[in-house]
Amino acid sequence: MARLAAALLVVVAALAAAACWPAVPGAEALGMNWGTQASHPLPPKAVVQVLRDNGIKKVKLFDTDSAAMSALAGSGVEVMVAIPNIMLADLADDARKAKDWVKRNVKRYDFDGGVTIKYVAVGNEPFLESYNGTFINITFPALQNIQNALNDAGIGDRIKATVPLNADVYNSPANHPVPSAGRFRTDIAGLMTDIVKFLAKNNAPFTVNIYPFLSLYLNDNFPLDYAFFDGGATPVNDNGVLYTNVFDANFDTLVAALKAVGNGDMPVIVGEVGWPTDGDKHAKSTYAERFYAGLLKRLAANTGTPARPGQYIEVYLFGLVDEDMKSVAPGNFERHWGILRYDGQPKFAMDLTGQGRNTMPVPAKGIKYLSKAWCALNPNAKDLSKLGANIDYACTFADCTPLGYGSTCNGMDTAGNASYAFNAYYQVQNQKDEACDFQGLALPTETNPSTAACNFTIQIQSGAAVHGRSGVGTATAAATVLALLQLFALW
Repeated sequence: MARLAAALLVVVAALAAAACWPAVPGAEALGMNWGTQASHPLPPKAVVQVLRDNGIKKVKLFDTDSAAMSALAGSGVEVMVAIPNIMLADLADDARKAKDWVKRNVKRYDFDGGVTIKYVAVGNEPFLESYNGTFINITFPALQNIQNALNDAGIGDRIKATVPLNADVYNSPANHPVPSAGRFRTDIAGLMTDIVKFLAKNNAPFTVNIYPFLSLYLNDNFPLDYAFFDGGATPVNDNGVLYTNVFDANFDTLVAALKAVGNGDMPVIVGEVGWPTDGDKHAKSTYAERFYAGLLKRLAANTGTPARPGQYIEVYLFGLVDEDMKSVAPGNFERHWGILRYDGQPKFAMDLTGQGRNTMPVPAKGIKYLSKAWCALNPNAKDLSKLGANIDYACTFADCTPLGYGSTCNGMDTAGNASYAFNAYYQVQNQKDEACDFQGLALPTETNPSTAACNFTIQIQSGAAVHGRSGVGTATAAATVLALLQLFALW
């Protein structure tokens, strides 16, 4: 009965989600990454509604969270579910565990009026060089077991397993750094060939994450304009083919690597591409707006790349919303990839149709905030000897990345830095009185300490609900009844 109850919740969610899609030309080709590593994540129903309001019909997850899956049920949003890297070893070792995972996380939602699952992402960038080979020997067996489990379940013809890989799995030689010379990384060349052959055998796509921003972040000598699409950079000449931006060059380096192993026509999904807005000197809203304007225009026109001209490219933008609990090991920018702020409000103009209009994304609706209260440095504090230690404590448990070099809140005085850190912690702790003391160094205030450049946030209420459209069409109601009948047959 517990399993039936859980499934019925999915159907109820499908009823609640039913509504007409807004007409957003160009957005149909777009997917969106939905990450949830936040202290106060947006309610799943609010996220699904904001996807629908913006005409985004594809979403990529990083797990199979039941609340997210229930919110997606009946929405019509096409979903790429995911298996975290930490699960790969178990799934690689035991095909039965892979079958059980598919049963619990795919088949469970696979019915009329359920979740439209199209892909299963097996791991996330498991071959990053920084992982020192941790997942080298287990990713391919896990991929095989999951795809075989999908096949055995009778759904492998329409739900495909893939591995989202970082672009560091391929490169061009240093003595010939052009896209057409692209090959898979020498230490994993054999493994990559095996994976590509397996994907091809199952008519599954190759998934790659491409980040022009990281080219700038990792190389101070990288030409700024080459990260964008507006033609300001000196082109790279590849045997007469001119590359005017790093996205095209990166994508076509992969195409060359695929061609070199006999699969030059393999479908390629760009699983992540985007631009952060804080946490680095190049991570700012003006650059994000510029990057997306160029990318979306090209996607809407099916421009393709020099190696694949005039072709549709399936792309998932990274990401939908900021995540204040993400690891900052790669850089402080990691918490600021969202096109929406933590509260679902848009950061900059972005025409998802790719027509270049000066328009903002539709914000999340029905989001409720905590009280209009902040935490700031106590102006009457006498002993400041422990101020540094208290700031460090606050920033250990809250997001202080905007205070870093090149970030939006960089340059404030000591009092401003302390107040920002104290308030960040206070908000994460849901404005509890004891969260704004810091050994007598802080006091709650109803006066907003924000500056023109630096926003001192007020957090949202956890579990805040969004009010969706009312009314369910006859066709949807019929589909839901059918889903109920199927559920009773399954459980």
